[in-house]
Amino acid sequence: GVEVAQVDSLNLLQLAPGGHMGRFIIWTKSAFEALNGIYGSESRLSTEKTGYTLPRNIMTNSDITRVINSDEVQSKVKPADTKIIRKKLKKNPLKNLGVKVRLNPYAVSIRRSEKLAQDRRAAGKISAVAKARAAANKKHKSQGANYARLIDEGRDWDEDEDSEDEGDEGDEGEDETE
Repeated sequence: GVEVAQVDSLNLLQLAPGGHMGRFIIWTKSAFEALNGIYGSESRLSTEKTGYTLPRNIMTNSDITRVINSDEVQSKVKPADTKIIRKKLKKNPLKNLGVKVRLNPYAVSIRRSEKLAQDRRAAGKISAVAKARAAANKKHKSQGANYARLIDEGRDWDEDEDSEDEGDEGDEGEDETE
């Protein structure tokens, strides 16, 4: 597309949309001559705009790296701080015993008493399990001995259980009549 604009009403958005210089502009000779009257120059004020002068470059040398690295500027600048300061890593006192002891010196004795109590509970549990196993083994051995005795007598294990159940039923019947 082609756009036409008057020199009297130039718009920056038309000349450089989005701030990007790169639009192809064709000027007429009369338009170019009218620019000096409208905007003036670096040495002359504008004739159409009252009190308007073109903005001037503040820096005469645009090579900013050369200016910064010059001896005149570097002599006035504070020297760079080359010392590296590292932050200490915060450690969790709930997971790190050393940090916990620094916060609470009594934590060592608490931990020691908890460890001893845990060892006592473990020893008590081991002895209770051993007792329970011994009692179960004793019952199991006695049942094994009874089974061996029944086999020697020629009776079956199931018959012995049936006769015990019948005896119990008979006792229950007598209790009901009384």
